[in-house]
Amino acid sequence: MKARKQVLGLAGIAGFLLLSELSSRSGLVDSRFMPPASDIVGALMGNLVQHKFWIAAGQTMQAWAIGLAISLVLGVVLGFVIGSSTILRRLTNSTVEFLRPIPSVALIPLAVLLFGVKIESSLMLIIYASFWQIFIQVLYGVADVDNIAMQTARSYGLNSLARIRHVVFPTTLPYLMTGLRLATAVALILAVTAGLVIGSPGLGREIALAQSGGAVPEMYALAVATGLIGVGINIAMRKVERRVMSWHSSVRSEAIA
Repeated sequence: MKARKQVLGLAGIAGFLLLSELSSRSGLVDSRFMPPASDIVGALMGNLVQHKFWIAAGQTMQAWAIGLAISLVLGVVLGFVIGSSTILRRLTNSTVEFLRPIPSVALIPLAVLLFGVKIESSLMLIIYASFWQIFIQVLYGVADVDNIAMQTARSYGLNSLARIRHVVFPTTLPYLMTGLRLATAVALILAVTAGLVIGSPGLGREIALAQSGGAVPEMYALAVATGLIGVGINIAMRKVERRVMSWHSSVRSEAIA
């Protein structure tokens, strides 16, 4: 079943590339705006041997990694602290519901005013967007802890830290991993967006420069490169999730399927 899915996925990609090639070569679409797939793939291969491309990719991944790490620490700590206290949950509920829907791109003018086009601007957007993915999931996980299990832990004399370690954390971990997987994708999107809009160092800025310079195949090749990075990150996160959650029923059932 797994091999069949992979074959079908590869067939879909091949079909899309063939359709793109034929549409552009036949004149069905203007090749000035949608070049043939072969030109895009050629530009992508050319990028892979250019030092400039790897520097830009490294800058994007640096902003992604730093922003995601900060978001993870803040989301986990605040999620456990606030989620474990009914009073804190009630006090912060309205603030969370007000701030959470604000799109991070709305903070671009503020980021530019504060940090200009430096990496700090990217980090501000990445952290704001990724934090909510993790924080909200941790809150849900803490709220899902079985009250009977907590009472049993108290009856056995477990202190607060021990209850968090042995009762709260195992219940919250599936939620945390879901939030982290979502945050990795959001962080990459914001890292590229910051380069596109603000001009922060990275692949986003290179895409904007290629577009403004009329290098259309190069622009699409860079966009494809960011997509491939996203696919790689998602595959890596799925492997980490399966390893960390190997004891969980959902992961075991997935392995059996």
